Amino acid sequence: MSATIEKLLRDARVDLVLSRIEKDPSVIDEVISHLNSNIRSVKFNAIYVLGEIGTQSLEALEGLIKCLNDDDWSICREASRSLGKIGRNSEKAIPHLIPLLKNEEPSIRKEVVVTLGKIGSAKYNTVPSLIEALYDENEEIREEAAVALGKIGNAAHEAIGPLTESLKDVHWRVRKAAAEAISEIGKGSTKAIPDLIKALDDEDWRVRYRVIFTLAEMGESTIPPLLDILDHENPLVKKGAIEALGELKIPRPEVIEKISALLEDKNEAVRGKVADALRSMGKDAVPALINHLKTSKSKVKILILSAIGGIGEEAENAIPHVIELLKNKKKTIRIEATRTLGKIGRNSREALSALESATRDSKWEVRREAALALGNFGTGAREAMPSLIQLLSDKNPDVRWRASEALGKIGISENKVISALKGLIHDECDYVCESAISAIDKLSENSS
Repeated sequence: MSATIEKLLRDARVDLVLSRIEKDPSVIDEVISHLNSNIRSVKFNAIYVLGEIGTQSLEALEGLIKCLNDDDWSICREASRSLGKIGRNSEKAIPHLIPLLKNEEPSIRKEVVVTLGKIGSAKYNTVPSLIEALYDENEEIREEAAVALGKIGNAAHEAIGPLTESLKDVHWRVRKAAAEAISEIGKGSTKAIPDLIKALDDEDWRVRYRVIFTLAEMGESTIPPLLDILDHENPLVKKGAIEALGELKIPRPEVIEKISALLEDKNEAVRGKVADALRSMGKDAVPALINHLKTSKSKVKILILSAIGGIGEEAENAIPHVIELLKNKKKTIRIEATRTLGKIGRNSREALSALESATRDSKWEVRREAALALGNFGTGAREAMPSLIQLLSDKNPDVRWRASEALGKIGISENKVISALKGLIHDECDYVCESAISAIDKLSENSS
């Protein structure tokens, strides 16, 4: 004979109880009946099971609410947790949950706050009660109160002020949760902008990261205050403001002008954030990048080239300026210029010709990048194939590797190409052999 539900609950075999419910939903009624059990383990596990089946437990609401007043604090906490798992359908439990926010047991207060967030309703004085929980002595409860207010959303707009105060909490988790909640509430959140701006210099990177994205999610209203702090003495604040503006992706002329001016900032990390932000703004940022490309120092030139390359083919106006840098004395600049042309010049004969010339550069790194870039052109690089075949005899194995790979990507099967690639099948470097074989296979497939 199989064990009774009561025995399974007493022995904490909730897995078997859940299995029986799956086969026969009428078992739920029997579980609900055990909410009145005098045996703690039976009662506790009945509550747990009802939480696990979520909205299937609607008939248990009254019983679960009654359990909130149990003398056993663990029963009370578990009942709250299960009500949270039932979710929005537990709204009628809110008046019974709110008094528990003053319970002396922290785990009960925490679970009630979490549950109120899962229910997600602003009814029955929920928002003022959660605002009060933002000042609980327990940091986990303060954090969960902020999370819960965020889940309630627009209806919790009165919490914006208290949440901005929470941005100064001593614990980083609370500060992070407050920033996120402000974003999720939305309505009325613009008044939190000054405090969010101040939080850009938070000591914890996780808080700064959340603040940055909260500012970005608020939209255009954050642009003026963000622009105002671009000259802040703290690099962390500058970086945060630049990153938020980049996340906004609103290429206003004044935004591009002020951000691009920081390409010459003395702080390398700030310059990197500028390049990222301008890249995210796309083709509208290209003129500013070109202007700075002409006058900047070597390290900044490389950064700008990377940003232009990240914009892609929409940055085609930069092609002549990038080609010019292939003549630069510094190898690192020529390498980056070659990479950039491979990303922005796929439809340009001038770029193709320049890359073909780069295959004859005195530095093998440049020749390697030229081969890689030409491979990105696909069949459009047909006329560069003789130069790539020449690279198959290069002294450097990386150059031979990338040249054979490029010929495979171009995908034009000709006898002279196949013959040249076959010459690498027994190359001294295994990865060159593998690349040549792979290229031959691709070309053979294309010709069949």
